[in-house]
Amino acid sequence: MDLFKKCYDFTTVDDYKALGIYPYFHALETKQDIEVIMEGKRKIMIGSNNYLGLTGDERVINAGIEAFREFGSGVSGSRFLNGTLTTHIILENELAEFLHKEACVTFSTGFQSNLGIISAIAGRNDLIFCDRENHASIYDGAKLSYATLVRFNHNDMEDLEAKLLAADPAKGKLIVTDGVFSMSGDICNLPGIVRLGKKYGARVMVDDAHGFGVLGKNGRGTAEYFNLENEVDIIMGTFSKSLASLGGYMVADRVIVEYVKHKSRPFIFCAAITPANAATALEALRILKAEPERPKALLDIAAYVRKGLLAKGLKILDHSIAPIIPIYTYTVLRTLIACKILFERGVYVNPVLPPATPEGECLIRTSYTSTHTTELMDEAIEIIADVLNGLPESEEELMAYVNQNG
Repeated sequence: MDLFKKCYDFTTVDDYKALGIYPYFHALETKQDIEVIMEGKRKIMIGSNNYLGLTGDERVINAGIEAFREFGSGVSGSRFLNGTLTTHIILENELAEFLHKEACVTFSTGFQSNLGIISAIAGRNDLIFCDRENHASIYDGAKLSYATLVRFNHNDMEDLEAKLLAADPAKGKLIVTDGVFSMSGDICNLPGIVRLGKKYGARVMVDDAHGFGVLGKNGRGTAEYFNLENEVDIIMGTFSKSLASLGGYMVADRVIVEYVKHKSRPFIFCAAITPANAATALEALRILKAEPERPKALLDIAAYVRKGLLAKGLKILDHSIAPIIPIYTYTVLRTLIACKILFERGVYVNPVLPPATPEGECLIRTSYTSTHTTELMDEAIEIIADVLNGLPESEEELMAYVNQNG
């Protein structure tokens, strides 16, 4: 069989494009902000992870420009070779101090952070207990580690305990969870996970990509939110969201960080993050420390939108305070049509389709920024409600709508 047969048989993209409802790869013509220009027209941006609104902050931009001037455009090597800059070291030290851990190491991306951490920490004779709704990078890190993967039901402590109880006590155990789950906005049951970790001798790792800069009085994330910073063994995060850059990091006890730095293949054999990436992340971190009101403003605007959507009769996932608010659209066709119309009417959102959701439970993922205003959100809420409440329900009516309006 031809290796490429699967590629030729993959017609989903062409099918959706033919219907005029393909939702991906819309090109930005301006920097990330609460309002952007896409394809020549203004869009209200509620589909990014720019939680603290810092990607367009002049202080962050200037830090990147200065790094280009001082260090050039790249490092041309791994951290082991010629890729370590003074900026990397300063960033790692300040992150470790901010997150109340002994040490930090940075990675080239958030995805690569999970690959690098998990594959170094866990091995063939270990067990990884993984929430079923964890990010794909956690699952791929588990595969790369060759440890045995044990899935537990989402935020289900009874299921997790049953699986820990059944585990071989002679094997090393790592419980890994998202802090804030990226599609649903759920916050993990970290108190329950920490309790079970202690009871069954398991280490705990939190992927705080969507929790850092979002939760906690100072924006330190999920562990701070639950007052469990000393109880979580490893915290991973990314620079591409609250820290307005690109890259990722791990904080932990120094001995754990040193081990990962010398054993992690995705760290050892990859070029370091660029000077500008390191400098912009560092500046964004310093702004967060100096302006701790930003996370509160973020949660306030999310609460405002959540209340507004519910008042319009929209079905949302309403059991979190996180700035991720998914709106149920149920079917693939209804979701894609809704996203198309919203885009045309000036609101940018993200469709969430299977396998990211179960069949029949498709969502529109909306996410918010601390610099969003209530006036702008009122405009977005009105458009969303008008579009979703005006769509037909049945697949036949939806297809007729596409054929008529496509």
